[in-house]
Amino acid sequence: MGEQQQERPVTRRAATLAVRELVCSRGDRVLFAPTSFGAAPGDIVWLRGANGQGKTTLLRTLADLSAPNAGSIAWQGAGDDAPRLVYLAHANAIKDELTVRESLRFLLDLADAQVDDADVDAALERFGLLSRRDAFVRTLSQGQRRRVALARLAAQREPLPWLLDEPFDALDAAGVDALATLIAEHARRGGSVVLTSHVPVPIADPVPVQVHLHEPAFA
Repeated sequence: MGEQQQERPVTRRAATLAVRELVCSRGDRVLFAPTSFGAAPGDIVWLRGANGQGKTTLLRTLADLSAPNAGSIAWQGAGDDAPRLVYLAHANAIKDELTVRESLRFLLDLADAQVDDADVDAALERFGLLSRRDAFVRTLSQGQRRRVALARLAAQREPLPWLLDEPFDALDAAGVDALATLIAEHARRGGSVVLTSHVPVPIADPVPVQVHLHEPAFA
């Protein structure tokens, strides 16, 4: 789990996701040079770049929450419709007035996930939160809140594409290990993952493919 990631191209199979010469901006500023990569079933793609380089903007663009300035994004099998995927933002999107179980159920219902109470409890147990399932979110630490948000990944068994923005933030060692194991399992059963992380991604099987965002070159 702790082996160093290796860079390699992401063209070895027909891509579920194909990004071609993508350009994104914030205001008048172009965030990164035209970027191309893909993610096939079983791939983990690690987006890297300096702070402010546009990693979050790129993820939001993949999730169809922002529009690119140039280039193309194609999702295999989506046709003319938006693809079914899981997007987990840097913010946890859970409400203080709900309990842990209610919050997770809300996130899953919002995503139209077909899960039952046993699935919800199993997901909470995987992230060490089953004993806190009836606690209000306002009583949780930041790390525990992050684990509630991440538990939705454990509850959703369908191998949909995952877009994860800094998923390891605020996690302790046990949380990091639980998440890394879950991401690896998802990839091995045919799901694809595109994530950002400012810390090393502790997954060795499958080895994450690194995509570096660079400053645009201006004449």
